[in-house]
Amino acid sequence: MPEFLKTFVSQTFPSKPTFSVDDIPDLSGRVILVTGGNAGIGYETAKAVLSKNAKVYVACRSREKGEKALTSLREQTGKEAYFLQLDLASLASIRQAAQEFLKLESKLHILFNNAGVMEPSIDLLTADGYDLTIGTNVLGPYYFTSLILPALIAAADEGPHKARVVNTSSFASEMPPKNLDYAAFKEDDKKRRALGPERLYYGSKWLNLVYTAEFSRRYRDRGIVSSAVNPGNIQTELQRHLTGFKDWAISKILQPTPYGALNQLYAGTSENADEFDGAYFVPWARRGRPNPTSQDPAEGRKLWEWLEAQVKANE
Repeated sequence: MPEFLKTFVSQTFPSKPTFSVDDIPDLSGRVILVTGGNAGIGYETAKAVLSKNAKVYVACRSREKGEKALTSLREQTGKEAYFLQLDLASLASIRQAAQEFLKLESKLHILFNNAGVMEPSIDLLTADGYDLTIGTNVLGPYYFTSLILPALIAAADEGPHKARVVNTSSFASEMPPKNLDYAAFKEDDKKRRALGPERLYYGSKWLNLVYTAEFSRRYRDRGIVSSAVNPGNIQTELQRHLTGFKDWAISKILQPTPYGALNQLYAGTSENADEFDGAYFVPWARRGRPNPTSQDPAEGRKLWEWLEAQVKANE
């Protein structure tokens, strides 16, 4: 069986999980932030760590949806989570959210970069004019993580555990466009439209792996563990932009939402998670092989330089 097909089958139809929420250790004293924590996989993640006594921030764009999620979390766990307004498609919103968080907390022990979009219309852009997929899935998480980095470093310095950043990728990372042209992300609308929503999404998930590997190279010596996950084919709001045959086909292989949280919970909360730097996890809670092209240091430098340049240009 070809390697790609073998990977597809093993990740699409995984064996039963050997890790569960019950295996998460007590998280008293830990501060955890979940982007997109108001719904789907993010909500299940927030619920799990809240039930283990962590102080949890649910970051999302809509205050109404965020407050509704907090009420539901309180009803289900008997514990209070906290709302942080964050729109990853707006650099101004990201700056404001980071400033607000750093006013409230000096340390952040675990960051779940969970929020994202899947194949929205090619006509949709971020507030700063970037392709919505790239802006939300790549540039936004980079900028937010960069701004709250002092809290991650402070948590790592405090110990006894390393700080952890868990980034959500996808099986789509196995299929990035060849010679992905960064000009298509904003400057060249013709190139962006030529790529289309599907390939831009695949490219964004591949870039999530590139970013994870580069972050690991830059910050492992500061005590921060950087890992990535493919949460699996999960029933969430993420598929809301899909239509036609693709929507029908994907619906046939979707798994219950709680399963989607297992990988990132394992990567972020396991007793031995300090050893997971640079790791990639696939369904369910097992180490996988990231697309080898995403691990090239040259690709990491290229992405990082582009990300830094975008932030500088929008300051």
